[in-house]
Amino acid sequence: MLIRDLIHSCPLTKWTLQFACPFLLVLFAGSVSSAQESPTSILIHVRADQSDGTIAPIWSFFGYDEPNYTYAPNGVQLLRELTALSPAPVYVRVHNLLTSGDGSASLKWGSTNVYTEDAAGKSIYSWTILDRIFDTFHNTGIKPLVEVGFMPEVLSTHPEPYRHDFPHGEIFTGWAYPPKDYQKWSGLVFQFASHLLERYGDAEVKTWLWEIWNEPDIGYWKGTPEEYFKLYDFSVDALLRALPGARIGGPDSTGPSYPKAAEFLRLFLEHCAHQKNYATGKTGSHLDFIAFHPKGSPKWEGDHVRMGIARQLASIEEGFKIVQSFAEWRHTPVVLGESDPEGCAACSAKEHPQNSYRNGALYAAYTAEVLDRIYALAEKQHVNFLGAVTWAFEFEDQPPFEGFRELATNGIDKPVLNAFRMFGLLGNERVKATSSGVVPTEQVVSDGVRGRPDVNVIATRKDHEIEVLVWNYHDDDLAATNAAVDLEIDGLPPAAAHGIFEHFRIDSSHSNAFTAWKELGSPSSLSPGQNDQLRREGQLELLTSPGPIAIANHSAHLQFELPRQSLSLVRLTW
Repeated sequence: MLIRDLIHSCPLTKWTLQFACPFLLVLFAGSVSSAQESPTSILIHVRADQSDGTIAPIWSFFGYDEPNYTYAPNGVQLLRELTALSPAPVYVRVHNLLTSGDGSASLKWGSTNVYTEDAAGKSIYSWTILDRIFDTFHNTGIKPLVEVGFMPEVLSTHPEPYRHDFPHGEIFTGWAYPPKDYQKWSGLVFQFASHLLERYGDAEVKTWLWEIWNEPDIGYWKGTPEEYFKLYDFSVDALLRALPGARIGGPDSTGPSYPKAAEFLRLFLEHCAHQKNYATGKTGSHLDFIAFHPKGSPKWEGDHVRMGIARQLASIEEGFKIVQSFAEWRHTPVVLGESDPEGCAACSAKEHPQNSYRNGALYAAYTAEVLDRIYALAEKQHVNFLGAVTWAFEFEDQPPFEGFRELATNGIDKPVLNAFRMFGLLGNERVKATSSGVVPTEQVVSDGVRGRPDVNVIATRKDHEIEVLVWNYHDDDLAATNAAVDLEIDGLPPAAAHGIFEHFRIDSSHSNAFTAWKELGSPSSLSPGQNDQLRREGQLELLTSPGPIAIANHSAHLQFELPRQSLSLVRLTW
């Protein structure tokens, strides 16, 4: 049958063509497979009237090394975009809040110069640069996840050299060492917290989270584990004297799939539960949440990236097991203080081709895959899970799409930020949903997604609304046959018969400023017109214009093709 005959066989409106004629919906979707390969059929069934519990916004946490980018124009813009994702509070974690320096930023570096001393060794505090950072957080609606670190130069036991020159030379310089005087360090932490309380008020500061240092099991801490526990105890004591209601956590150690990191986490939890407190002399330390950092391990296979999602998920699973092994901490919230596909946001794809996943839709699909597996692992192990920090922000004075791990480049949003926009559109009540294309969580944790792709679904509901997020993910970034998704949403109320349907898409040609940049010739600098165009291309895009949808017997039936490394968000409102 010719296409024109198919058209004449259906009612001649745009919406009945799309939703009553499945074959034509595929054509309108604009993702037709080659004649040699048929799309893989995937059945997705959503039961809109069957609750599957609540779904917390665990994705609304972000972080970065360079705190002075916070108040740069592109930084302010991006923070506003993050707070606009959803009604959920957005927490931001940054390094270098106590680091000495003039406030200039570079890769993996920042400073506030809050602490110096006079010739007699008397403490001097300066809050000017720090206030610019926290004022920006406050003015853009961000909730700080306040990281207490790093060591001011005059307090460091090994102060020189102090500022590094990443990517050249040693990064773990004088700022990474223990303090010469723990009482002076305690005084700094007390004054730091007291200043923030005075500036922003008790009601606001009580909504923040606090943590001590970063990755003390590797070079970020040049002391022993016991010296870190001492730093933790003195810091917590100072925070609680300034802010009795502060919610404080740690140790923000590295991925527990590595034995050394796992042992450090166990030692820390043992110290907080049973050992003598270095500051108070009592048994145990205050601990409101437990944090560690799972990372993946992508590799360059000569012609494509192969993601290492199994490594990241294995660290999450092992960390959860360690937490659950302590009766004292089984119900304590867990935060993944950095949860990412690999470990170096400031290492560009130009120098490290395995990082080329960052610019396009693969990073977006990977993010959905990991977040969904975190939900599953936390539920399986009965973990009180609070949030997963995506360690990505933006880098100033860098060429566009240089391949850093970031949410935006030169003010242009990357596809991964649109993945968070999709999560922000979800409701807080999950409904039952199944997919015939799902890969079991146990298999993804042990082997990654190396055989058939994972075509998976999360469905939620709000008042007068159903949201269905579907993604097609594979570890290997190679061309592949599309998935032919057959989506059925049943259990809809009678009022939904007059609803409006929207279909948002992230793929190689939708919600993807990287593709548009390449079509411009990959310019290393952008004209004002090109910049404006790419900013528009970087927004979340509708695959089709909104319109009515046919509903029969309380059920809606949609068909569309979903390319590899892509996401669709279907939203039905009435």
